[in-house]
Amino acid sequence: MERADLARWVEGYERAWRTPGTSLLEELFSPEATYMSAPFEPPLRGRADIAAFWEAERASPDEVFSLTWEPVAVDGGVAVARVEVGYGDPVTLRFRDLWIVTLGEDGRCTAFEEWPFFPGQARTGEAAGARDASGPH
Repeated sequence: MERADLARWVEGYERAWRTPGTSLLEELFSPEATYMSAPFEPPLRGRADIAAFWEAERASPDEVFSLTWEPVAVDGGVAVARVEVGYGDPVTLRFRDLWIVTLGEDGRCTAFEEWPFFPGQARTGEAAGARDASGPH
């Protein structure tokens, strides 16, 4: 994968999110692709599961949002992108995300993983109440 391949894929992802229905997912994801919506969530498996997730997650293809991104790393078939999304005009919700994208030889994603971060989100497990202070950091 080259940075241009990642750019083409991210642009396709945004276009698909803004398009009614989920038919454009065929261009983006291989039939058996996995999709992790957060680092500790179980992966969705296959385009049908990804499509159902998309339809449940987005308010509508007409929702107002801006998406900016930049490549962080590209190595073989895997790339990492830093993404920022602002919802609304004016923006009422903003988050930053890391996307880990694995592309197959046909340019479609075989594995997608995102690490979303929202303002006010706990920065550590301790702050989130995930462990007591005696554990390792």
